[in-house]
Amino acid sequence: MTKKSSLIPGDAPGGVAGSAPGSTPGSVGGTPLGGDATPGPAATPPEGGGPGAAQDTLRPLGLGTLLLGAALPVIDFFIVNVAFPSIEADLHASSAALEMVVAGYAVAYAALLVLGGRLGDSHGRKRLFLWGAAAFGVTSLACGLAPGVWWLIAARLAQGAASALLFPQILASIQATTEGARRARAVGLFGSVSGLSIVLGQILGGVLVAADLGGTGWRAIFLVNVPVVALTLLLGARHVPDSRSAHPAKGDLAGTVLLALTLSALLLPLTEGRAAGWPLWSVLLLVAAPFLGWACYAVEQRIERSGGTPLLPPSLLRQPGVRRGALAGLPIFLGFSSWMFEIAFVLQQGLRFGALTAGLTLVPMGVAQFASSVAASRLTERLDTGRVLALSALVQAAGLLAVIALVHTRPAGLPPLVLAPALLLCGAGQGLQVPTYLRIVLSAVPTARAGAGTGLAATIQQSCLALGVATLGSLFLALVPHLGMSGALAVALLVQIAGLVALAAHALFGARRTGDDAGGRRTP
Repeated sequence: MTKKSSLIPGDAPGGVAGSAPGSTPGSVGGTPLGGDATPGPAATPPEGGGPGAAQDTLRPLGLGTLLLGAALPVIDFFIVNVAFPSIEADLHASSAALEMVVAGYAVAYAALLVLGGRLGDSHGRKRLFLWGAAAFGVTSLACGLAPGVWWLIAARLAQGAASALLFPQILASIQATTEGARRARAVGLFGSVSGLSIVLGQILGGVLVAADLGGTGWRAIFLVNVPVVALTLLLGARHVPDSRSAHPAKGDLAGTVLLALTLSALLLPLTEGRAAGWPLWSVLLLVAAPFLGWACYAVEQRIERSGGTPLLPPSLLRQPGVRRGALAGLPIFLGFSSWMFEIAFVLQQGLRFGALTAGLTLVPMGVAQFASSVAASRLTERLDTGRVLALSALVQAAGLLAVIALVHTRPAGLPPLVLAPALLLCGAGQGLQVPTYLRIVLSAVPTARAGAGTGLAATIQQSCLALGVATLGSLFLALVPHLGMSGALAVALLVQIAGLVALAAHALFGARRTGDDAGGRRTP
């Protein structure tokens, strides 16, 4: 089964890997993200084409342009972690504000992801790809020129929204304009680029901050996007074929707004409320969050009952396999985003690594993550999804325990290479988790609703990425003044490890309770 993309790498050769967004949507089986539309070959052909012209019209230069666009949102999710100390010093930003720089991007991305895919279905994927790329360039410029931290947070929110317009068009365009072996190769390249972008984001961030090009410092991590976007627009206008769905699903504006409000009501108090001493507004927002969540569910249920296409279909959430996958996604994505946030602080402010050294230190983790994501599909064919997910959780937990031990025993003067084996374990576990999560969720979704299932899986992923920084990241920052950097990291990672142990237990016993086989489908 073809898998959707994600902010974190998935099955590269045969499936789809991604972003956060880093990370991130596309389509499944030719169905655009978030809709139950007709498959790609039935899509409207490009101008001047006849019947079936939408098939196999994507040429190498057009594919290269789409892949260039795919790398941008993933790189920008991870590149900012390495620049935290420089941003903090230059903009006099609090740690809570830095959390918002990461989480705000993910919230906008999560809330608008499905809407972006549906806009491409309706108005043309090439048009939305170009609009999204242009918006990404403008918002990157706004980030790079930010005079203060709240400007940067607002620009990052807008950048996340631009990514939600840009990214869904890429895999959907590949699915709609290729077929057969050419499609398989294009999807494999898409997965490879998405996975490598995580590693590239860490290295590029360190290189740009350390180089201090023209005195730009951390601003270069955003300003470098502008010429890349200009090239993407130039090539995209000429070489990316157009496609759209013959039966596009309508956008769910009410669900989109309510989801954004729900996430914001959780995110703002957990970040800014803690730093401000829990003022009344933060308490009121936390109280309002479950009511907003209930309102979102009620609206989605009403839209579905009336025959519409909701952002998060409640009927899919009632599927046992989908619920099992969603529960598995909580410790995976909450833990991943908080881990990347915490380790960035520890490497540079705890271990006193420079930006370049910090970026290079994480390369073993990124390489292992990419390699294990490539192997995930073949491993799942030998073992069932429950065993693979449990194995990934235990391997990652072992890596995190090793990080705790190393940082605690040698809080200063720790050579980067000493961390490499522990980071390899972390990356290997993480790389297995996302494609397996997607396999569980999407195999429980009927083929006719593959697009809606993809949108649901992507929205859960991005929402958890945002909340991971706001919860475990906030816990880490709250403990630093009392326990020090290494002690705070130990507590935060032990909480994450507890979640991974729960994930392993859920993966092993949840499949038996729901009767899933190795592919995630229910047995008679």
